[in-house]
Amino acid sequence: MESPFGTREFATAPPVDVNSSHELTTISSLLRDLDETQQAAPDQPVYQTQLVERRLGLATSLFTALRLKHAPSAAHSLRVALGVSSWACALDFSESQRDLVEMAALLHDIGKVGVPDHILLKPGRLTGEESQMMERHAPMGREILSSCSASADFLDTVYYAMAWYDGTKRNFDRHSDQLPLGSRMIAIVDAFDSMTTDHVYRRALSRERALAELFQHSGTQFDANLVHGFCRLLTDTGLQFKAHTARRWLHEIHSEEAESLWSYHSPLRTNATREVELAFQERLLDAMHDGVIFVDHRLMVLMWNRAAERLTGISPNSVTGRRWDPGLIRLSDDRGRPFSEEDCPVLAAMRSGIQTHQRFGMAGRLGRHLSVDMHVAPVLMPGGQVQGVAIILHDASSQTSLEERVQALHERATRDPLTKVANRAEFDRVFPEFVSAHLEQRTPCSLIMCDVDHFKRVNDTHGHQAGDEALIVFATHLQRHARATDLVARYGGEEFVVLCADCDNTTATRRAEEMRRGIAETPQPALGKRCLTASFGVTEIQGGDTPETFLRRADRALLQAKDGGRNAVVQLGTGITDPAPEGTARRWLAWLRPAPAATLLERNLTTVVPLAVAAEKLRGFVADQHAEILSIEGNRVLIKVDGQAADTLRRGSDRPVPFTIELTFAENKPAAGERREPRSAADMPGTLIHVMIRPHKQRDRRQNDAVQRARQLLGSLKSYLMAQDAAGDSTKTPAPPADPQGAERALADWLQT
Repeated sequence: MESPFGTREFATAPPVDVNSSHELTTISSLLRDLDETQQAAPDQPVYQTQLVERRLGLATSLFTALRLKHAPSAAHSLRVALGVSSWACALDFSESQRDLVEMAALLHDIGKVGVPDHILLKPGRLTGEESQMMERHAPMGREILSSCSASADFLDTVYYAMAWYDGTKRNFDRHSDQLPLGSRMIAIVDAFDSMTTDHVYRRALSRERALAELFQHSGTQFDANLVHGFCRLLTDTGLQFKAHTARRWLHEIHSEEAESLWSYHSPLRTNATREVELAFQERLLDAMHDGVIFVDHRLMVLMWNRAAERLTGISPNSVTGRRWDPGLIRLSDDRGRPFSEEDCPVLAAMRSGIQTHQRFGMAGRLGRHLSVDMHVAPVLMPGGQVQGVAIILHDASSQTSLEERVQALHERATRDPLTKVANRAEFDRVFPEFVSAHLEQRTPCSLIMCDVDHFKRVNDTHGHQAGDEALIVFATHLQRHARATDLVARYGGEEFVVLCADCDNTTATRRAEEMRRGIAETPQPALGKRCLTASFGVTEIQGGDTPETFLRRADRALLQAKDGGRNAVVQLGTGITDPAPEGTARRWLAWLRPAPAATLLERNLTTVVPLAVAAEKLRGFVADQHAEILSIEGNRVLIKVDGQAADTLRRGSDRPVPFTIELTFAENKPAAGERREPRSAADMPGTLIHVMIRPHKQRDRRQNDAVQRARQLLGSLKSYLMAQDAAGDSTKTPAPPADPQGAERALADWLQT
């Protein structure tokens, strides 16, 4: 079965020892954390143009054609090109090889200009037939580029970007190492960027969950060695790699080099005054309580403000540039009958040129039915032609959204006297309720923890008054980037937290990056116009979390950002996973049967990541739970965890129940010479984990919440390890690895370093 994301590209180059790339940093820095903020904002057309002009010269016209056809594909291609270029630089590619992979990545989706609009702009998943038509963009891209390039390596890099490593994808005549190295690299970065970007049919995955998907498809869709190298970039947080790609494109590539194969014409620049006007309009629309949607005469969505996102649960990034359809929000009449496209009030207003104001039904967040007052106003030109419609959605239901409740808490918050944001006491009061509400409704929320870098030096050099002024500017900047539903609080000293409702890992990381860049570019009057920098830790709530583990994980991410050189954003955690499949409740009942050793829960788990990565994730679980590693013997780890659960799970008179968690690790590998079809996660090379949870003392079994807390700990383990229930016998201990001493060394290295 085809994976939930596409693949892509590169020309043949000498073999690269991926295992030697210890000087690399996280791949997120290759894609998101570029040094030059304004010069490396891939989603902004003006910066796209600046970067692409330098790299492609006249071929910029091809990229511009793709952007006009489908702007999200163009922005995605630029992000992939920047990421692969930085990776290639770190792997010591020659200039000619790097030039080749950069241009191939920028134009790897150029064939999409030949894909019909109704497929390319469809606001939902493609059917099998539509997917086949979409796959034709690879040969169409090669045909387009062959008319303006004679380089076989370049054309192969673009074409084989869509090929699968094991050769099972049809219409491609190469596989494994026959594929150009650049194609294999771009395939990984392309899929990673696609998975961590919002789509109308799927919210962006966290980086760790995207990494797990890459491992699950390594050896089939992707080169396994390169995926492992990619993983090391994510986990090697002790080193800091600065992405110089944008600077190189803007300052080191000369026009004659970019134009050696092409002619060149610089496109017109955007009018600065118009940009200011648009910024005012965008700010106004995002501040409105009612949802606002702009649809042009082609029925393409141009604007989707934050209130529309709050009502529908659909992010602007995933729907902008796609075709409007009443099924997108399940629009229905007052009797609950869904509208067809022909009967849609939006199309009716566009045909008649007459505005309408009626009450309709629609599907809100999590599928809840909402009653909305829908005002559809056609946009008319002086000659009377309809250029589109403006849609205003007002929530007429009696329900109060989670965001509105959080907003009410925010408005009642006790303020820090210096910075005027919420103080520590108010954060401590709101935080448990916030976590409980999101876990109950299984909606994402994130926590951003940030710290001013070298703040003691500021006080020592400029005085405490200047330090106070700097904190005020810093807090004001955080509030400027926060939404109305967020809570900004001073956690202590120069440390602040931002509590983000209805916000997943990817969105929170993007917002933290915007905060970091803005702070680094804001002169501080009290510091003689110098700029401050700050470090950020980001995490999303995940299964089994308590307020304490949620907060500790954010703090651990912040410490990693500071240890990595400061002025950085580090994200940890997998986020909310999909609901448990049907039948899971019955399996849970089987876990509760008492065992001779007073075992409360026992289960086999499987994860697609290797043993070393699983051990690294377990180290995060130990740190965030304030757990203690009692012993490591061979492939078995014994951990003691304090039984303190969320306040809602305990009576005030109950004392915490300590638990012992025993984990037995085994690598899940096919036998020598065996080729196994990857039909499930259990069939993939990865790690098997046998888990047993019991009270640390026999008498602790009398505690009423012991089973519930044990289930919570197991859920938390699954989230940290990116694991799922293993197929087959759920309680049989996995066989030990062939080299138990090697397993013990690996576990000791990763857990006790």
